[in-house]
Amino acid sequence: MRSIRRQLLFWLLALVLLGVGIAGWLIYRQALAEANELFDYQLEQIAAALPSEPFSQVLGSRDTGDEGIVLQIWNRNGVLMYYSRPRAPLAPRAELGFSTEHTERGDWRVYGAIVGDNVVQLAQPVSVRNRLAANVALRTLWPLIVLLPLLGVAVWVVVGRGLRPLRRVTSALDARHPEALDPLPDQRLPLEVQPLVRALNGLLERLATALDIQKAFVADAAHELRTPLAAVQIQSQLVARAKDDTTRSEALADLQAGVTRATRLAEQLLALARSEPDGVAATNAIDLRALLQDCVVAYAPLAQNRGVDLGIEASEPATVIGDADALRVMFNNLVDNATKYTPRGGRVDVSLHVEEGHPVVRIADSGPGIEPAERERVFDRFYRAGASANRVRTDVAGSGLGLAIVRRIATQHHAAVKLDESATGGLQVDVRF
Repeated sequence: MRSIRRQLLFWLLALVLLGVGIAGWLIYRQALAEANELFDYQLEQIAAALPSEPFSQVLGSRDTGDEGIVLQIWNRNGVLMYYSRPRAPLAPRAELGFSTEHTERGDWRVYGAIVGDNVVQLAQPVSVRNRLAANVALRTLWPLIVLLPLLGVAVWVVVGRGLRPLRRVTSALDARHPEALDPLPDQRLPLEVQPLVRALNGLLERLATALDIQKAFVADAAHELRTPLAAVQIQSQLVARAKDDTTRSEALADLQAGVTRATRLAEQLLALARSEPDGVAATNAIDLRALLQDCVVAYAPLAQNRGVDLGIEASEPATVIGDADALRVMFNNLVDNATKYTPRGGRVDVSLHVEEGHPVVRIADSGPGIEPAERERVFDRFYRAGASANRVRTDVAGSGLGLAIVRRIATQHHAAVKLDESATGGLQVDVRF
């Protein structure tokens, strides 16, 4: 497992070492430049201090020091009169001024000058200057190098103190009960930790909302399933107690109708559960006219069996972005409701228009309609509009989930669902994308 503390320690120490290396190289270059100036000045001063008398009078009376300096002296005729270190690999010639001579034993800094009747050449190994510059840089940097372990310990402690708020947040989360979804306190936290805690609080809030919705859904679903299952149980008992074929056939028909209602309720509960998330799983371009036509064609036989005239009144080309399966469930619920609640001999008209650039799907029926006071409540789960005279005649059993599913899917697709009275006195549903 990767540790932030160890990574920070590694990278901080690496940066410090890199900085020390760069600083050492710069100090070395500066010290080398100063050493070159100093030693060049020294060579000039040594040459100037030599006497201008003939060489025979100064032979053996001058010492050039311990800096590895090699001295050569020629007379005016070019004859080598003196060589302090005959084995030094220097060229047997004199070049006036400063120059650098490359030999098999390294580089030499050479200075030549005319002193009186003599030509003097002073040479010094460049390694002497490099060694001096390196020693200066090392003496400057060694306190920092010695302090590196202490710096590592300090970084480890400081980073640990800086990460302490994260450990507090972790401990607070570990100590929580699974059902404790109240927000974490974000006071007295560093600015870098506050966004994390706020994001966690947002997640906890969304999770609490989702759990509340699921608990309500499970409770409502259990309550609603209890009735049809109890009816199925009673109907099965009536089948078992039937004493003749006629009674048995009637009881079986009732049992089959009860199973159908329970199955339909379970399917709608499943559809509603699948539509719970706030987002849409698929986001494809959908031909709304083709999708709506498929839904109407699929329900045409059922509408014909119910004695309802179902058809598309008008249809314009329109495209929306969303989940085709979810939209199909939404339109199927609307068409199913319209055909169920429309009495025999009535009609259901489906149309698709584009108004101000927005697709609008309209489903109008000639059924009983919904009272204006109840048009908003019918979108609640398991709520069914009150029985009017027309609704009693239709004798339709439902679960109160169809319009809840429609509202949920429409919200996911950024669409608005509006209920109104149709031109034929029934219900008109407008889905505006």
